[in-house]
Amino acid sequence: MNFFLETIQVILLSIWYNVESFWHLFVPMKKKNIAGEVVLITGAGSGIGRLMAQEFAALGTVLVLWDINQEGMKETARLAKQSGASRVHYYLCDCSDKNEVYRVADQVKREVGDVDILVNNAGIVTGKKFMDAPDSLIEKTLEVNSMAHFWTYKAFLPAMIANNHGHLVSIASTAGFIGVNGLADYCASKFAAVGFAESVGLELLATGKDGVKTTIVCPYFINTGMFDGCQTKWPTLLPILNPEYVAKKIIHAVLTDQVFLLMPRSMYLIAALKKLVLVFFLNFLPHTMQSFDIQNVFNTSALLFS
Repeated sequence: MNFFLETIQVILLSIWYNVESFWHLFVPMKKKNIAGEVVLITGAGSGIGRLMAQEFAALGTVLVLWDINQEGMKETARLAKQSGASRVHYYLCDCSDKNEVYRVADQVKREVGDVDILVNNAGIVTGKKFMDAPDSLIEKTLEVNSMAHFWTYKAFLPAMIANNHGHLVSIASTAGFIGVNGLADYCASKFAAVGFAESVGLELLATGKDGVKTTIVCPYFINTGMFDGCQTKWPTLLPILNPEYVAKKIIHAVLTDQVFLLMPRSMYLIAALKKLVLVFFLNFLPHTMQSFDIQNVFNTSALLFS
């Protein structure tokens, strides 16, 4: 009986969420007010981190900036104050070091207070093919791009759960959905970041902590120093993204409690098609044909991103 009721519940919720999504195509979602809330951004010394800090600052938030680049953070803090932040605090922190994350997190809680919005933005890319990448760089990629999220969540999520209020933002990548030639370690780290953030979001819902929101951001390549020299074979379908545009879209997603943000919009279609095709192959084709056809699916995906 429980199985039957739970199945009906899933179907009804599915219908409700789809109707709600269709409705919001025509009626924009109301934006929440985050003035006075404490926003912590990792990797805030440059790039998207700096731009997000300026956008959050304009909303009257209290900013906490983390980075390994002291001078970069000072400049971000200056720009954030100009943009209207009520207060700005910045801390040197190597997010790949669990003990350092916990130490600096305790300092933030003492000096600033509980964090309301946590933005895991710090990221690195080796830019090397798997067999050419030194072990140390592979380990560092996984530590910064995925494991750091574990430690920041451990540090700041308990207060959010206690208050049933907060927002967790994971800046991942479309490389967290589809493998990319030459970015094996980066893709692995972003697949992990997406899976981790999605699972924690489901845990929060299952335990009734629906006041703690989650947003998973998956952009294509952004025109920042991190991906200098990157080009796209499909500029209309998959353009290199403007960093200012990305920052504004992320802030809008946070303000409207958007769970997934994929950029450009074509990524929603590409991700959905990949899942649909895989489900079809696994469930409806004879077993002897599956390996060949699934390989074609992966090859087609690789052509788009290579």
